[in-house]
Amino acid sequence: MASAEPAVSYVTFATRDLPKRERVPYWCEFFGRNVIRTRIEPAARTPFDAQATLWSVPGLRAHRVSYSAGAQVLRPRELISPNDGNMGMLIDCRGTTTFSQAGREVALERGGGVAVLQTEPALMAFPRARYMAVVAPVKALYPLTHAIEDRAGHHIPASTEALRLLPGYVDLIRREPYLSDRKLIGLAVAHILDLIALAVGATRDGAALALGRGVRAARLNAIKTHIGENFAAPDLSVQSVAAHHGLSPRYVHMLFEGEGTTFSTFVREQRLLQACNMLRSPRYAGHPISAIAFAAGFGDLSHFNRSFRNRFGASPTELRAAR
Repeated sequence: MASAEPAVSYVTFATRDLPKRERVPYWCEFFGRNVIRTRIEPAARTPFDAQATLWSVPGLRAHRVSYSAGAQVLRPRELISPNDGNMGMLIDCRGTTTFSQAGREVALERGGGVAVLQTEPALMAFPRARYMAVVAPVKALYPLTHAIEDRAGHHIPASTEALRLLPGYVDLIRREPYLSDRKLIGLAVAHILDLIALAVGATRDGAALALGRGVRAARLNAIKTHIGENFAAPDLSVQSVAAHHGLSPRYVHMLFEGEGTTFSTFVREQRLLQACNMLRSPRYAGHPISAIAFAAGFGDLSHFNRSFRNRFGASPTELRAAR
């Protein structure tokens, strides 16, 4: 039985609500040294504002951080814990960061990444920044990858598919801060480890496993997110979605079939939920039902009415009246 206790730890830090004179000390001392164990050196005489969102699940943690001004973030030897056996995957969301570790220095483009060993000193510098870091135990990656230590400080291009899929899949956990099903979380963590391993450099066996497991799940999540953002588009189709993601229509169909559903069923569900929400909202009380159906992506009103009744057990008119 799944535990009722949330397995996702979620916390935010920000300086925007602090007096300006307190922002730098708070960020450097409390967040930097105590939370992420780094030394933060903001640029002198520059207005400073920063915020971070941290979340963790068993076997994985991640954070998104943004800076409005320049700074250097250092991990000196004295702040490294001897028990820290983790590796971080740093992804630059803006393309402004320079990172150095193990004698290598890389300038990251937007969406580019670099593997970071937590047991070695490192330096990150930027004029302003927005980045994401995913931290996982090195021992959990060993079965999938080549020698991770040799990949520290190496640039991972933004075009690397596993790297492109990683932020969206990590956000899948972040969007569910009260998720409590530990089996589901464990599966999601395994998928994230697959993506990290492929981005860093997986062994042949590790790549075969990750492609069939983590990449498949991340691709499906990316497609669902794309549909959720575009379901109202009249030209949305399996062909257009497949082309957007660089996949074949047949492969997209197979991804949904693996979940026991179909592409068209998923799209119809998103459109019906949108229509239902609009019918229940006072904001759309004066809108004709036909306008709501078309706004939700339905091109045929009779098809909308049949689908709506089958899904909700009432017609659009009856549901609006019940509201």
